[in-house]
Amino acid sequence: MAHRYDLVIVGMGSGGMTAAEFAATLGLKIAVVERGRAGGDCLWTGCVPSKALLASAKAAHVMRTADRFGLEPAHAPIDTTRVWARIRAIQSAIAATDDDPARYRAMGIEVIEGAAVVTGAHEVTVDSVRRLDTRFILLCTGSRPAEPAIPGLAPSGFLTSETVFTLEQAPASIVMIGGGPIAVELAQAFSRLGVTTTVLQKRATILPRDEPELVAVLDETLRRDGVDIQCNVEIRNVTVERGRKVVHGRQSGRSGAWSADELLVAVGRVPALADLGLEALGVATGPRGVIVDDRGRSTIDSIYAAGDVAGRFVFTHSAGYEAVRAVRDAFFPGKGRVDTVIPWCTFTDPELAHVGMTAAEARAHYGHGVGVRRLDLAHSDRARTESATEGAIVIVTAKERIVGAHILAPVAGEMIHELALAVHRKMKLTDLAGLVHVYPTLSTGIGQVAARSAFDKARRWRWLVRKVS
Repeated sequence: MAHRYDLVIVGMGSGGMTAAEFAATLGLKIAVVERGRAGGDCLWTGCVPSKALLASAKAAHVMRTADRFGLEPAHAPIDTTRVWARIRAIQSAIAATDDDPARYRAMGIEVIEGAAVVTGAHEVTVDSVRRLDTRFILLCTGSRPAEPAIPGLAPSGFLTSETVFTLEQAPASIVMIGGGPIAVELAQAFSRLGVTTTVLQKRATILPRDEPELVAVLDETLRRDGVDIQCNVEIRNVTVERGRKVVHGRQSGRSGAWSADELLVAVGRVPALADLGLEALGVATGPRGVIVDDRGRSTIDSIYAAGDVAGRFVFTHSAGYEAVRAVRDAFFPGKGRVDTVIPWCTFTDPELAHVGMTAAEARAHYGHGVGVRRLDLAHSDRARTESATEGAIVIVTAKERIVGAHILAPVAGEMIHELALAVHRKMKLTDLAGLVHVYPTLSTGIGQVAARSAFDKARRWRWLVRKVS
């Protein structure tokens, strides 16, 4: 049977755009269907606006703490309307260039605006009227913020990552429900911009998926920045009292209440599956999204899913990777597996980057033979020159091979890739010791950790060394 399209992509966010651009290089006939704005969560509600906000907040922090660099501190008033205007300007610039649908049309990709429903194994219907006949379908619809069922929350009103950047300015005070990366990043940014900020976390610590010893250091940094972090909080309900929103709950067995001008909910994300027609078609789904195999295929082989809607990792870079692998699997011989190592980073200041296993996870998985090597940034010459010595590099090995790495440093997100490659390639620390690192950089610290491992190995063989009689 002949098909009009080789590939129809549903969703023009990070995954959909990357897949479309890759597929266009293969000479395929492609259509992309988007019901909202091109760019998806990353451009409009996620990575771009949050990092723009963090950059402004860091600039304000550096001015106030300039005495660390031998300069006079500047305590200029902060007008957050200008900060939010800058965020929108950056978004508009990206939307008009790299994420402009016209750019994709110039590649020969048909961009269709409308609501897509998957109406067959090889068919997508747009706005109930236009049917697209295709060999393969790739779902890249992303996710949306989860909304917990807390009594009084909805009538009280609250912000999420989808709405906080539509504000004209920051509120005077804010309570954040959640202690994951989104809440923690925004909490530090708000606090540095002069907003009274409280974080309510259900777990015993913020960022529970990251290396605990580095999280503890970051926790102290956030508190010094003015963030009021409250862990072990069980939220009961939300009320509005005298114009302020009040979160009621229990903390470590005691009643508590936390009030602010605004609430922000950041308790995770749920896959955007609604109105796609998957249930009627028999495509299996679960709480994390479309159920896919290690090639990215759903329970119907011609339908793939990538990114947040497939539920492996909720990261922009993971979405792009999975989408490209899905296209590769559909159109090239062999199989395009999506089981590679995925690093991530929480973009606080300092940044907290993660790849592979934590030390506890490695011990639970491997038992004996697990090693943990750490270098505090206090021993990094570059960190000293930048007055940024709070942090560390932690590398986890099992049977001498690197299985995890964790960095708390000003540019941890840039540094983690070398270690991600090491985990992916099952390298040893002694392999990294053979790589010359530029001095003075923060990445020199990775070389220092590797060198110590090499020195230890050399010490075991010192009986071979020729010595002066």
